[in-house]
Amino acid sequence: MTGGLVLGPLKSKAGRRVVGIPKDIVSALREHIATYVQDEPGALLFPGAKGGPLRRSGFNTRTRWVDVVKEMGMPGLHFHDLRHTGNMLAAESGAGLKDLMARMGHDNVRAAMIYQHAVRGADRVIKDAIGRRLEKRNDGEVDEMPAG
Repeated sequence: MTGGLVLGPLKSKAGRRVVGIPKDIVSALREHIATYVQDEPGALLFPGAKGGPLRRSGFNTRTRWVDVVKEMGMPGLHFHDLRHTGNMLAAESGAGLKDLMARMGHDNVRAAMIYQHAVRGADRVIKDAIGRRLEKRNDGEVDEMPAG
């Protein structure tokens, strides 16, 4: 390895996919494409200053990411957090596991299940149910525990 940047195949087949974009974002994306993307096959959607790929090591400096998110009142926001936000919003939609996997570009269920669990609030439901039991008990109500 020479340490050079290599653009190559995706990590899995699931990475090649069509993803729907909400109409409120389409006009901003079109403007971005018209301004920054070269009109040639294989052009990068988010190119560096000279049209080549952005390197991870220079991303914050070249895009002024740290300054921009601070100006937005969101210091500490990382670029990859945007992916997590999109995945959480997708999971909140009630989409099934396979649909989340397809949208996220994953070929295993692990990540999709994490997002589904996070938005379902299962722990809150369990905590509230336990709390109601304890309240009944503390109020002197007899509450038989189911056999299990």
